[in-house]
Amino acid sequence: MKYQIDKVSKKEYTEVVAVWEASVRATHYFLSEEDIQYFKPLILNTYLDAVELSCIRDCENKIIGFLGVADQRLEMLFIHPDCRGQRIGKTLLIYAIDTLNVTKVDVNEQNKQAVGFYTYFGFETIGRSELDATGKPYPIVHMTFAKKA
Repeated sequence: MKYQIDKVSKKEYTEVVAVWEASVRATHYFLSEEDIQYFKPLILNTYLDAVELSCIRDCENKIIGFLGVADQRLEMLFIHPDCRGQRIGKTLLIYAIDTLNVTKVDVNEQNKQAVGFYTYFGFETIGRSELDATGKPYPIVHMTFAKKA
């Protein structure tokens, strides 16, 4: 299936956060319930406004995957777990690289699937931080785009 990239409006933020939460629960096994509840309002009230948001919708116009970019950095890319394996992440990432000129991404080290995904598409590790941006003990892998996949 060929997907079309669309913009996200502010009125859709709660739908975006629902996709984020479903995705995180399916992939971020290292986060506690307390962590998810901590990050959820930050995503809704702060992080989404700080990025250029794009999404992919299903046939009923519901958001099934989204990304956020700021300053050539992919700040977020989440796919609803019911839609994984359908090339949505690949489509969004290629769009981010080719259209939004993304060259950097930070990834939770414990999210091995995400690290592998970005590596597969040409990102290379250039550094590591012990703590995430909020100071929590979740190591971050800093990656830069090296080549087209």
